[in-house]
Amino acid sequence: MSLPVTKRKKSAKKALIISTAAKMFREKGFTGSSMRDLAENIGIEAASLYNHIESKSQILNEIIWGVSHDCKLQLENLEAANGTSLQKIEALIRFHTQMMLTRFEEYSVMVNEWIHLETGQLATFAAERRRYVKKMEAMVQEGIDKGELKPLMPYVVVLNILSSVRGLEFWHKSAKSHTAVEIEENMVAHLIGGIKN
Repeated sequence: MSLPVTKRKKSAKKALIISTAAKMFREKGFTGSSMRDLAENIGIEAASLYNHIESKSQILNEIIWGVSHDCKLQLENLEAANGTSLQKIEALIRFHTQMMLTRFEEYSVMVNEWIHLETGQLATFAAERRRYVKKMEAMVQEGIDKGELKPLMPYVVVLNILSSVRGLEFWHKSAKSHTAVEIEENMVAHLIGGIKN
């Protein structure tokens, strides 16, 4: 059943606000962005924003928890799936690479601006981040135990994967002489090549 036209329009406007805010927060930082700037970028009156969103903090929450939810879901699906540890780690590398290539603004905001979440949300997100890294480390350790991966420190492997993905910001700022597909395949080849036994 489809939404009524007015609800669809409101939902589309909110999506536009979120995506525009994500771009602003990435470029200027959360603290350097104002609701007035956001309204100007969208082309509406600042007061009209509050028909769709409560505050700048709510926008940050929605961006960060939206991306975080997708990351968590992907990891949980991989944990439950059949396949070797190496296959699961490759799938994670591909997932994070695609997130950075196709959802650059939101992903960057989650990675860089989460420290501006309000106190309760901040503590919850920090705990979620730690759990996520620990689960990735456990996946790497399982691969080491089974002889699929080199006996490296799981924390360093996870750090290297996530740091490499963050480095794709330079691709976005470049002339993009390489396609997203080429970038993804080379990221996988490089990162898997370094840990595969």
